[in-house]
Formats: sequence, C-alpha cells, structure tokens
Amino acid sequence: MKQFQNFIDGAWVSTQRHFENRNPVDNSVIGRVHEAGRVEVDQAVRAARAALHGPWGSLKLEERVDLLYAVADEINRRFDDFLDAEVADTGKPRSMASHIDIPRGAANFKIFADVIKNVPAEAFEMATPDGGAALNYALRKPRGVIAVVCPWNLPLLLMTWKVGPALACGNTVVVKPSEETPATATLLGEVMNAVGVPKGVYNVVHGLGPDSAGEFLTTHRGVDAITFTGETRTGEAIMGAASKGLRPVSFELGGKNAGIVFADADFDAAVDGIALAAFVNCGQVCLGTERVYVERPIFDKFVAALKLKAEAMKPGVPNDKATGIGPLISKEHQQKVLSYYAKAKADGATIVTGGGVPNMPADLQDGSWIEPTIWTDLPETAAVVREEIFGPCCHIAPFDREDEVVALANDTPYGLCTTVWTENLGRAHRVAGQIDVGIVWINSWFLRDLRTAFGGSKQSGIGREGGVHSLEFYTELRNVCIKYA
Repeated sequence: MKQFQNFIDGAWVSTQRHFENRNPVDNSVIGRVHEAGRVEVDQAVRAARAALHGPWGSLKLEERVDLLYAVADEINRRFDDFLDAEVADTGKPRSMASHIDIPRGAANFKIFADVIKNVPAEAFEMATPDGGAALNYALRKPRGVIAVVCPWNLPLLLMTWKVGPALACGNTVVVKPSEETPATATLLGEVMNAVGVPKGVYNVVHGLGPDSAGEFLTTHRGVDAITFTGETRTGEAIMGAASKGLRPVSFELGGKNAGIVFADADFDAAVDGIALAAFVNCGQVCLGTERVYVERPIFDKFVAALKLKAEAMKPGVPNDKATGIGPLISKEHQQKVLSYYAKAKADGATIVTGGGVPNMPADLQDGSWIEPTIWTDLPETAAVVREEIFGPCCHIAPFDREDEVVALANDTPYGLCTTVWTENLGRAHRVAGQIDVGIVWINSWFLRDLRTAFGGSKQSGIGREGGVHSLEFYTELRNVCIKYA
C-alpha cells in the first residue's frame, strides 16, 4: 500500500493521523494518506517563508526560469509515473490523462517561465513642481507565501496552473491537494528535489477542509495570498478566512454553464461539441455544459443525436482503449449525482437516456459508476437546471428567439463560460457580448490559448489566470520614483 506523506522543507513527513485513498474504478484502497495537523501546516508555512527570504529569493530570474524548465522536463521524463498516479486517483481513461492532464501539467511550468521572462514593465517621465524631472518605473515583486488549494477533477493540471506562475514570480507555495487525489502533488515533491529546487519552495500538506489541513492553511497568518479552485461554498469559507489580515484571493469556482445551439449551426459539429462539454471526464469539469438550449426547428433532431452520443460512451477501466467514460471520483460524489437524478425524475423530467448506474462486471460494481444522462421538459426553476451537479448530464430546452436564449443563459448566479454554435458571424459576436460569463466559445469548447484571461464572473470566481493576467495575482507592483533634475 502506498504511503502519501506530507512534503515539507524538502523532506517527507509522516503523521499518526491517516485516511484512505481509494480507486474510484472499484473502490479498492490503494494508499494511506498522512493527514497534516496544525503543527505540520505551520512547519510548511515557516519553511516556505525561510526559502522566500533565503536561497529562492536570492536566485536571479534566469536561474529561476532554468529550474522551472527542469521541473517540466523531469515531469516528462517520469511521464508514466505521473500518468499511473493520476489514473489511479481519478479513474479517468488513460487516453485522456496522457493527452491532456500530464502534458499540460508539465507545460505550465515552461509557459509561465516564458511569461515572466518576457513581461514588460512600465516607465513614465514626469515634470516636477520645481521645474525639474523625475522617472517612475515599476518593479514586480513576489507576494510571498502562497496557499494553493486544489480540486480533484484535473489534479496535476490545475495544481501546476497555480504553482507554475507562483514560482515563476518568485513566490513559495504550500499546496493542499484534494483528499481524493493526493498522488501527483506528492510525486511532484520528488521532482523538485531531483532538479535542485531549494528546500521549502514547494511544500505539500494533506488533509481535508474544516478542522484539517485546508482550514489550518487558509487561516494561517504566515500565508500572504490564497488561490483556490473548487466549489463556491468552499470559496466563501476561504474568503472569510482570508479577510483576517486582508489577504488577496484568486478563485475559480462553480458554474452552471449554458450551451446555445442555433438552427444555422453546423449540426454535427454542435452535437459533437455539446457531447464533449457535457460528458467528458464523466462531467467533472468546471467548464462543462449542464444546460443546453437548442433553437426549436432542430430541437427534436438534436436531442435524438445527443442521445446516441451519450449511449455510445462505454464505461470501463482506464487502460481499455474502448473506454469512453470513467467513474465519478468517489462513492460520496456518486450519491450526490444520483440524488440529482432522483430530483429530476421527481420533478417530472423526460429521461431521454441514462438516469442511473450502469451494469458493470462483478469486479467493478463497487466503483463510482454513473450513466450519462439527458433530460428534457423541466422548468427553469428545477434543481437540475439551477444547481451545479458536476456529473455527466444535461437538460435540453428549446428556444425561439435570440433575446430569449440570452436571457435564459444569463438567468443563473454563476458566470463561468458559455458555448455558442452558429454560422452567423454577426450573431456570434452579438451574443458573445451579451452573455455574463468569463469565457465564451463560438463553435468550440475547451479550446484554450494559455496566454488569454481565464476566470469566471458572479459566483464563478474572482480574478483572472493565464499569461500575464496571472501575474496580477502572484506579484505586487512597486513604483520607484527617481528625481534626477
């Protein structure tokens, strides 16, 4: 059985408190996680502080960039180790993790190393009241010790999406991975040591949220800023903790994202795109589409086509190339998603397909399996239309007018993303400008240029990540004013 220890000041730290790490494919115990208490979290924060003002802080920018490139190269050298760890934790198809999770997880270090190496600085000349002159210029300085609280759906990718820019900017980090997915954050500690990242720069503390590592880290006064991806309710709790000491936060939170399909769309491309947005990673994607609005002339045809896509997704083990969908992350999450399936049925939904648990072989029946599910005929007030489910499901409703569907898409407390399918370029620009979200995709989904701003509006987040936008959170600008005449 694997032991997932805390990684503090370049060393492995065990504790007397443990919890199980289970494989969602069959619910088998695959490891024991050492839960960090208040003492271990304090040790990690202190180690990060010492590194910030010690060996890490004394490195030149070029030396820091070289180390981040080395981290990326070492992840790629140990690609299979990271792939095995990610698949064991999440149960997702190996083909998906090998093409998205691990390559992007490594690339994030190089991407942000390049950003910090090439970011411009501002400078202004000014006249002074005495007739002289002065020069103002800006310095980007690291914020300090960053608490990185990570989700379980894309564990390595979303963790390095934060750790990469944090380290590139000269900060140090204490990472709290999800209790469901401890493996790759732990494995990254081995990489940091292997390439010579100074001790204390990267730390990992394992645990849960309340009265555990999550709470102890976010309330620690030695933490200078907190970045978090996850549920909106958890974000609210972290924001409350961050208010003590007025520490900045960067949040990417929940969503109830809409997909809009106009009658003039490329029909096959729209069906493929919505199927991907609704069902990929077993629906466990913050950017996923759980509300679909289809223009009435093609509504019935679209529902029938998406039904075929859902039913073609074969559940199975990660290593099987025929596997189209893996399990949910845990039995607990399976029960949550099933509770929404029951609510939809009770509210009178037409169940187009799915709605339960698939029949699996005997050795997999204890896994967290769920059927891809499509509903129609529910009012906009229904729970499965209003609330984030985070499973492979969507409700499809017809619409008749452009202004009507814009109002429907915006009728949510969330504002993460929307995908719009139309061949009318004027309509595409018009609708994109009216949707209250952080990201609008036209005739695509999950297409990302990592230099662009990423984040949500309303209850879907605070701040933006990606490219130079990440630097606004991970650095503070210091203005230097020199009177020279």
